[in-house]
Amino acid sequence: MHEANENRYSEMIYNRCGRSGLLLSAMSLGMWHNFGSSAAYSNMAEMVTTAFDLGITHFDLANNYGPVPGAAEENFGRILRKELPAYRDEMIISTKAGYEMWPGPYGDHGSRKYLIASLDQSLRRMGLDYVDIFYHHRPDPETPMEETAAALDYAVRSGKALYAGVSNYTPEQTEKMAALLRGLGTPLTVHQPRYNMLDREFFEGLEPTLAKEGIGSVCFCPLAQGLLTGRYLNGIPADSRAASSSPFLSESRITEPLLNKVRALAEIARNRGQSLAQMATVWDLRNSLTSVILGASRASQIRENVEALKNKDFTQDELDQIDRILKA
Repeated sequence: MHEANENRYSEMIYNRCGRSGLLLSAMSLGMWHNFGSSAAYSNMAEMVTTAFDLGITHFDLANNYGPVPGAAEENFGRILRKELPAYRDEMIISTKAGYEMWPGPYGDHGSRKYLIASLDQSLRRMGLDYVDIFYHHRPDPETPMEETAAALDYAVRSGKALYAGVSNYTPEQTEKMAALLRGLGTPLTVHQPRYNMLDREFFEGLEPTLAKEGIGSVCFCPLAQGLLTGRYLNGIPADSRAASSSPFLSESRITEPLLNKVRALAEIARNRGQSLAQMATVWDLRNSLTSVILGASRASQIRENVEALKNKDFTQDELDQIDRILKA
């Protein structure tokens, strides 16, 4: 059983999530990758306990994270029971439903049947009575949004979740969902968008809606699937995501003009005394974003990224240089 660092809250930054009472650690630990059925328990447990010892309180999951789907929730549940059973009330644990999870017409999208069944399964896998945030993972064009909103409202009213969220919703969809939930008496607390230096348009278009509605934001893919780590500057490593025919990062995307931009960004990071990954992570936090989800394969990467909070501010000249590079 792990005994947490008694100074874990001394250096982490905690941001208010929209206009709610919820504070989230500026960095969150995501379990999209490296928490699947073939992952080593010791490494997974070290990543979770390291994150917690550094003040990370938000742990982000989804029903289909693995592989296999559900494995990340099962493994996180094991870690909670074995390593951190005394600290549940110091954690924000989130999960999602919206992508295909089981065969047949009830295992995907946004129906009340699917969302509530999936949440019940997630709670069983993790051994929890409730999650702190339950997200609809993606919009469903076939299910009336009123039905999806009612399912999120039920999840909160039943005590199975404390806050409702959405992910990958456009500004218009977000505004409609916020109005529906407000009418039901359950605020839309948080949105989880994709956001990084190389992929800015979606979040920047969404930002005014979040501000108007008082919705917090927790971004995923801050390192652009590894492009903003500098890993691809000298070719495509055999064990990389691009080499594995990932649907999220193809070899064809890694062009020389793109790599030239990454090299120029890496030079700015060096002048700041940071790695490119560190700079890219805190760049996301420079404005209104509530929290950045870290993906990690080992505990040292978590330590490196949290260390970046010691130099999170940018000069106007640095921001102008970054903009010129990215818009070239």
